Amino acid sequence: MCGECHTPRREDGSLERARWLQGGPIPVHAPPFPSAWAIEAPPIAGLKAYADDQAIRLLTSGVDRTGHVLRPPMPPYRFTAGDAAAVLAYLRTVR
Repeated sequence: MCGECHTPRREDGSLERARWLQGGPIPVHAPPFPSAWAIEAPPIAGLKAYADDQAIRLLTSGVDRTGHVLRPPMPPYRFTAGDAAAVLAYLRTVR
């Protein structure tokens, strides 16, 4: 499901597969009175901004490298450490 928000879209709304996981505008509109709503999904291909331990914490708890909880519409993470390591290994291969 990561690609749905973290991949840019063409004008017709389809995903730009050549720019897989390179970040883009969130395709979900904010509710009428959001307290904190992300409008841009960051690039996650390679997860370059994160050390491995930071990435595992992100994927298991939803806490980013600066100690902040991810903003909606990002759902909370609840990966096991093993699943998080597998997702991280995949993300490190995406360029």
